[in-house]
Amino acid sequence: MFRVTEPVSPEDFQKIFDLRYHVLRAPWNQPRGSERDEAEHTSVHAMIIDADGRCIATGRLQYNSSEEAQIRFMAVSNEFRGQGLGRMILEFLEGKAKANTSATIVLQARENALRFYKDAGYNIEEKTFLLFDAIQHYRMRKTL
Repeated sequence: MFRVTEPVSPEDFQKIFDLRYHVLRAPWNQPRGSERDEAEHTSVHAMIIDADGRCIATGRLQYNSSEEAQIRFMAVSNEFRGQGLGRMILEFLEGKAKANTSATIVLQARENALRFYKDAGYNIEEKTFLLFDAIQHYRMRKTL
């Protein structure tokens, strides 16, 4: 049985960054380091580790204001997709946002993830940017 945890060590963070890189950046030939940003140290991170100690799912919650949180860097290892791990990460991060009294959560969803987020109660606000000249994104919002 899988469970969501927060990283506690530099090794945990490295596992998160490795999964992000392999799922969200490497397929588009993006450089190492592009899977991180300046908000890493002020955000809430979630991860799921498998029996071999590998990070197989992750996501991050940052606070844009006292009322708005944002989900970023959601990634599930290809071999573990379809098992509800993304949903577990999302619910964990939403719980953190609610506990912090955020009223809404926003995110930028890749086109192939729209159904996942719609099923979780998010609504499309607008078509936004084209990442790496290949991946259409949509701003989505959910009221907590």
